[in-house]
Amino acid sequence: MTATHSLAVEAVTLGYGDRTVVADLDLSVPAGRITAVVGPNACGKSTLLRAMSRLLVPRSGRVVLDGRAVHRTPAKELARTLGLLPQSPIAPEGITVADLVGRGRTPHQGLLTRWSHDDDVAVAEALEATDTAVLADRAVDELSGGQRQRVWIAMALAQQTDVLLLDEPTTFLDVSHQVEVLDLLTDLNRARGTTIVMVLHDLNLAARYCDHLIAMAEGAVAAAGTPEAVLTEQTVERVFGIRSRVISDPTSGRPLMLPIGRHHAIVSER
Repeated sequence: MTATHSLAVEAVTLGYGDRTVVADLDLSVPAGRITAVVGPNACGKSTLLRAMSRLLVPRSGRVVLDGRAVHRTPAKELARTLGLLPQSPIAPEGITVADLVGRGRTPHQGLLTRWSHDDDVAVAEALEATDTAVLADRAVDELSGGQRQRVWIAMALAQQTDVLLLDEPTTFLDVSHQVEVLDLLTDLNRARGTTIVMVLHDLNLAARYCDHLIAMAEGAVAAAGTPEAVLTEQTVERVFGIRSRVISDPTSGRPLMLPIGRHHAIVSER
């Protein structure tokens, strides 16, 4: 199945109180592809995702899904197409893993619709995909940070939306589970054509797993395009303020960024 949903941000300004975080921003998300939003802390990445998911109302401009402003779309209707895993989700006290993942099916329930076999299958597949099936009867608040993160991802997967937004989905995960989660999202994209947008801090994982990168700095888009076009030494220095050497990743062929700290130097300069 190939997803064709179009998601775009049009002249959007975002902020909190008197503070403006994002000003007059325009961008388009490639349909059916994996996009990473990267950039330094406090540059507006999470704020952008909150607006794209309808959690934050723009001061001006609009976020458009399939030609319709998301903030004018009823929440439950939107949730059948667009799912969000926020940065620091909070689970109800005492809720079990299975119950939390089951909440991902809420947008598919109506006033007269009961829990169905399809819901059971969706939850079971999400638990299996995230390696959390063995935790199904455990209370979420008893889990480690890494286990909780995988359970939240399972809930997002159980929602079975065509567009999925994830804010730092690899947070709290060790390197093996980071790779597992990104492999899982790649599988989801390839099998269902799911449009995925995620905030990532690891530039090399973003370049390896994503088709499209959006680099943000100070509330604006500094660069956008393929990993090869965005992850350059010039852009890394401009966006992150650090020198680097960008080479070809011997595993994926994608760009690989090697930061240069004060105690290191390029070999040819020594």
